[in-house]
Amino acid sequence: MTVPPAQIQKLLADAESHAARQEWPRAIASYETALKLAPGDANVLVQLSYVNSLAGHYRAARDYALRAAAAKPRDLQTIKELIARLRTFNEAGALHECVARLPPLEQVSIPLLLAFAAQLSYLNEQGAALVFLDEAKRADPDFPPTLLSRSQVLTYLGRFDEAEEDLRRVLSRAPEIAQSYWLVSRLRKQKPDSNHVDAIRKQLARPGRNADEIALLANALHKELDDLGDYEGAWQALEQACRAKRSRLNYHAEDSRALVDKLIALPLPPRGPSFQTIEGGRTPIFIIGMHRSGTTLLEQLLDGHGEVRGVGELYDFTSQMRNATDHHCRGVIDATIVERARGIDFGAVGAGYLKGMEWRLGEERCFTDKLPSNFLNAGFICRALPQAKLLHMVRDPIETCFSNLRELFSDANPYSYDQLELADFYRQYKRLMAHWHEAYPGRIMDVDYAALTREPEAAMRRTAAFCGVDYQPAMLDMQQRSRGVATASAVQVREKVTAREQPKWLPYEAKLRPLIEALEAG
Repeated sequence: MTVPPAQIQKLLADAESHAARQEWPRAIASYETALKLAPGDANVLVQLSYVNSLAGHYRAARDYALRAAAAKPRDLQTIKELIARLRTFNEAGALHECVARLPPLEQVSIPLLLAFAAQLSYLNEQGAALVFLDEAKRADPDFPPTLLSRSQVLTYLGRFDEAEEDLRRVLSRAPEIAQSYWLVSRLRKQKPDSNHVDAIRKQLARPGRNADEIALLANALHKELDDLGDYEGAWQALEQACRAKRSRLNYHAEDSRALVDKLIALPLPPRGPSFQTIEGGRTPIFIIGMHRSGTTLLEQLLDGHGEVRGVGELYDFTSQMRNATDHHCRGVIDATIVERARGIDFGAVGAGYLKGMEWRLGEERCFTDKLPSNFLNAGFICRALPQAKLLHMVRDPIETCFSNLRELFSDANPYSYDQLELADFYRQYKRLMAHWHEAYPGRIMDVDYAALTREPEAAMRRTAAFCGVDYQPAMLDMQQRSRGVATASAVQVREKVTAREQPKWLPYEAKLRPLIEALEAG
């Protein structure tokens, strides 16, 4: 019997109406009824994935996304939504199959080319993302969203001159776009005769700017004035950027303290060997610590080893914990995951993680997973992956916190825009890392940033030995790296390893007294 399209459309409209009112069970029921009438409809499967995510059903949402991929949709809008869903679950294999079924790129609209490129960039496949962005630029050489996205990917790839050229075109064509100033300010050190200070100030004075735009512009102004040695002006701009960014974030320091309390209170597994070697298997090397502590530098150095593949900042371990606990958390972890983790199969978590990583890897027997905030997951990593090595990047507290304060992150680090909140978070991080060292002796090696920059060879010899590989001189040859680096350190890590004569925070010492005193009190 053929089902009238109008009947299916009525069900879909009902489902959307229920979803708009956050009536998740009723929305799911309407979509499931529509799916019975149109089995295998990829669009309905994608919508079922969305509403199950919103209802807190991680496994069901993931299953519907995989079923939608198996339906092999051809509609480009459905593929766009499906790829976003698959990337949410780190289902890269299915995502690549969807991309492979796309028509020739010249037949794809620019907005869709940008959407597909964004998902590939999120997977740290910068070269693949650039193919889509190059086609979008060919179709319209002056479309600002294309140029902005392309400049970001080119920056990740270390092609800074090309990135700056794209941004110049944006600034010429659409000078009101705040993001372009933020991106261009980071590509090089600004000079008295070559900077964007006046242009940024003009844009900040435009009426009607929202908080996100103010944060971008003020942060860019801070960076450029700092480059020029105007520290008073740079500090005022930084305060403006932090106020704007903090105004739109929902963060409570007590939630971070409670999360660390829950992690410390977890029962520990029976004491056994400090770690176990699994013959013939891959060795994951997790690089953890505070953001802006030097984790990207350490990964770049390790990536120079012939037996180590650097793969960037990944949420793959978090995806496995979400699947095991059937809960989609914001960020790498939350209280619900901690509570539900008491009864999960950590062996399955580890096996799923390793299986999901294979598509990224070559012949190297070791690979890095550099997500700094995995320090929250360190105990779970130790249980799930007995062969894993954990490298904890340690840097001077004031240097680390100031570098966080002056970095404009996404919404992932909401604690980093207020001096006292930042100091409090740092204290919780230190408390948790002390617990992990005690709970899992021998599993975590501290790598000191100062020692790494002053005596890189000695530090890397110690690090290589801990990871079970021989030291290789190529590890220090940073200029030879070509892989994408999609972090806030994308520009700095292309440079030679050097130690600063004085820390970046020193000119701002008086302004940073609340932070410094809070760190000292802790």
